[in-house]
Amino acid sequence: QVSLVESGGGLVQSGGSLRLSCAVSGIIVSRNAMAWYRQAPGKQRALVASLSTGRKVYYADSVKGRFTISSDNAKNMVFLQMNVLKPEDTAVYYCATDCLSPGWPTVVTDWSYWGQGTQVTISS
Repeated sequence: QVSLVESGGGLVQSGGSLRLSCAVSGIIVSRNAMAWYRQAPGKQRALVASLSTGRKVYYADSVKGRFTISSDNAKNMVFLQMNVLKPEDTAVYYCATDCLSPGWPTVVTDWSYWGQGTQVTISS
């Protein structure tokens, strides 16, 4: 019933930018908390940014000032604008929704639904 489909990943050089999109169906984005996670090779999935039902935002320290999470209610989509990209940002990026915990920041197990992920690769 609920699906999330990420897109916009690719290969860019250090210092470049990408905009990731998450197309959502089965839930209304404006009424749900949303999050972007990423998983680098050999590492655990980690929170990048989240957007609460009240539209409060959280960013991981590693991306603060460089990444921006946003939503488009008319399109029922969530975005992650990524600027000044670094090789450390290389990972599969995932969109998530339906937060089971009121606490912030969230952890992986707080989210009920996940997209399939989109690969982001940053070259030196």
